[in-house]
Parts: sequence; structure tokens; C-alpha cells
Amino acid sequence: MSTELPPRPRLLPIAPTAEPARRRLPLAGESRPIDQRWRPIIAVWEITLRCDLACRHCGSRAGRQRPDELSTDEALDLVKQLAEIGTKEVTLIGGEAYLRDDWVTIAKAVRSYNMELTMVTGGRAMTPERARQVREAGVQSLSVSVDALEPLHDELRGVKGSWRAAMDAIANLRAEGIPVSANTQIARPALTQIEDLLELLIEAGVHSWQVSMTVPMGRAADEPGLILEPFQVLEVMPLVARAKRRLASVKKRLWPGNDIGYFGPYETLIRGTMPRGHMSSCGAGRLTLGIEADGSIKGCPSLPTSDYVGGNVRDHSVRDIWERAEALRFTRDRTTDDLWGYCKTCYYGDECRGGCSWTAHVTLGRIGNNPFCHHRALEYLREGKRERLRQVRPPEGKPFDYGVFESYLEDWPADELARARELAETGEGWLLHTERAMRERP
Repeated sequence: MSTELPPRPRLLPIAPTAEPARRRLPLAGESRPIDQRWRPIIAVWEITLRCDLACRHCGSRAGRQRPDELSTDEALDLVKQLAEIGTKEVTLIGGEAYLRDDWVTIAKAVRSYNMELTMVTGGRAMTPERARQVREAGVQSLSVSVDALEPLHDELRGVKGSWRAAMDAIANLRAEGIPVSANTQIARPALTQIEDLLELLIEAGVHSWQVSMTVPMGRAADEPGLILEPFQVLEVMPLVARAKRRLASVKKRLWPGNDIGYFGPYETLIRGTMPRGHMSSCGAGRLTLGIEADGSIKGCPSLPTSDYVGGNVRDHSVRDIWERAEALRFTRDRTTDDLWGYCKTCYYGDECRGGCSWTAHVTLGRIGNNPFCHHRALEYLREGKRERLRQVRPPEGKPFDYGVFESYLEDWPADELARARELAETGEGWLLHTERAMRERP
């Protein structure tokens, strides 16, 4: 099957200018014991929205810097506040973080407070000189984004030569003695390439691999053909399980994204080292913090700006926003009463609470019902059904925007049902990449 992508839609700007930050948002009068109990162990910080790639699946529509990004002094004060509130690790992202002129200054400040420092890059200009900067800045691990084999990766990333640049980035960083991992978004056209890609990443010397699924936010929502169908998690999860075993065989690690899994038969294998040995409910606003380059604060870096920003560091302290912003309290207060659709009836509802909030909200328009769930796909398979999506509202074309899809059930085609059940039982074999399964959504 060809993995060549159709032309990129041109109805919306590829890199729109972000709107100014929303300021002076109201906070609750006081923090509660539950708000003081949780602390942002990990802060993921978009230090600029500027980017040197034009990825077709970019949820933030990165490219142009925000019109009101924090100054160096404001960024350094933010670093201090993160340390004071108990943050243990800061991850610098973009856009492309190294395109901010003072990124080294920010990075060194993070390390000066003994917080762990990691970074994510597309790698287009991670030259030997810049890799040396990374080492001097004190970055302890850097993750390079690689999404498919070379031709498809270049198409997805919007720049010819970006795959080669990413692989060179891994080599340049390793030459400086910097631990390097890789991260991969599984877009629908790339699914059959992921295991071959993993072998190349192992050969390149990465210490671990983070995998997630392309989620319909930003530019990805412009092209529904990039998004997996919910029933395709029946293939994704055995693939991730195989990857876990393969990586373990060479003493490397798998980091499954928060959108991967949820209470299927591979949870212990892929998350056995987590405190509960499996995925639990969304940690946004409890263990994680997202920061936009203009000082906007939300509970997770992936969540859409319009719905989840709780305040701005130019108006309030990080502590006050964390403890008193309603937009950051949603997972602390979530109960099974907030669930709907299939998740409302699910056996794991009280434990899972609807899974990944980001995935649910930007797919179906609100949290509490996540169609990309392995347990759910297996239950539907037992009934001979499979879940699919169709877009009912397109995105507006702004950074961190999203459209809305609706999910629906259909009968498995008779000639695929037996193979689907075999895959579910054995975890082996390719099933879903037929022209029928990969056809465009209605």
C-alpha cells in the first residue's frame, strides 16, 4: 500500500500568528487542601512557538513566535517559581526551543535549582555546534522526533531532508555525550512503518523510545486521514507490546504516551514499573503543568489553550494559578458523574475517569469519553462491532485549536472479523491495513 500523502490542504494558514495571551483571569478565593496536596512534578514549557519545520500533524500549528513571549527576566523568574512550588523536572519544547535566543540561559537556570532538565527537538538544525551548546547548558536527556521512514517522515514534517537531519541530530548529540531518546507520533499512514523505524532508532543508539498516537488538534485536525480510527488500537497495542519486548532485549526503555492503552491486556507489560502497574486517570493539574511561551499556564502542555488556560504568570504567581485556577482543578475534582458515552458504562470508569483528557476533548469536544481505548475496542470486537470517527466540525486555524468528531459503530466486515479476533488473542500479525480499513472517513 502506498504511504504517499495527498497534498496539504491550503484552506487555513500553515503557521498562523497566535492571539495575545488572555490576561487577568479570575482565581478562586482560596486554595483547598486537595489543591495543596498535588504538585507539578513535571513542567513542560513551550519557550517559543517559533519553529523551523511545518509538520502536518502539529497540534500547536507552530511556526511563528507568539506576539508576547516572556522576556528573559520573566522566564528566569518563572524558573525560580517552579523550583519553589516543588517541580522536579522541566522539559523545554517549542515550536523549536533552540530558536529562542536565550534558551541556554533558561536551561542553565533550571539546572541551577537542581531540577532535572530535558528537551525535545525536531532536529532540523541540531548541528555539532548546537549539540555542544546543549551539553554546556546542562541538558540531561534530549528527545528527537522521528515519525516514519525517510520519505513519509519528510512529508509529515513538511520539509524535505528533515529525516536525515533528525538522524544526524541523534549522532551529533551522542558525540557530545548527551543521552538521546526518540519520540514518535503514530499517524495512520505510518502505522506499517513503525517497527522498521524502531530498528533504525535502536541502531542509532537512542536510550529509549516514547510513542503516542497523532491526535486531531491543530494541523492534524485539518487532515482527518492522518488520524487512526479508534478500532486500530487493536493493532497499535500489540505493536507497542512488541516494541517493549524488543527494547528490553537490548536494555532500552519504552515510554508509552498518556494516550496509549487504558486497561487492555498489555498494561502490565508496558507500564509495570508505574506505581499501580497500569495506566490510571489523567494527571493534568495533579502531577503535570503546561506552560505556553506567553506565560499562560494549564494543567498539561497538550491541552487546548481556549479551554484549559487558568492564568498567566504576568498576573499571578505559579503557586496561585496552580492552587486556585478552576481550569487546573478539573482532574482533582473529576468523578464518574463527569463521564459520558461508553466511558459512563465502563467497568474501569472509577479508576480511569475517561482516560487522556487531551485526546477526548480534541476528538469529541469534551472530556469524559475517550474512543482511543484498548479495553473499549476489545469489548466492541466481542460484539462484532468496531468504532470509527467522522469530522462534524473543522478547526478554526488557530494554535492549539481543534475540530469535533463524532464516533459511530459499524459491523466488522465478515472477511476481517476472524482476523481481528485472532490478533486480539495472539497479538501477532498485520490485520487492519486493507484498502477497506484505510478508506477515507465518510
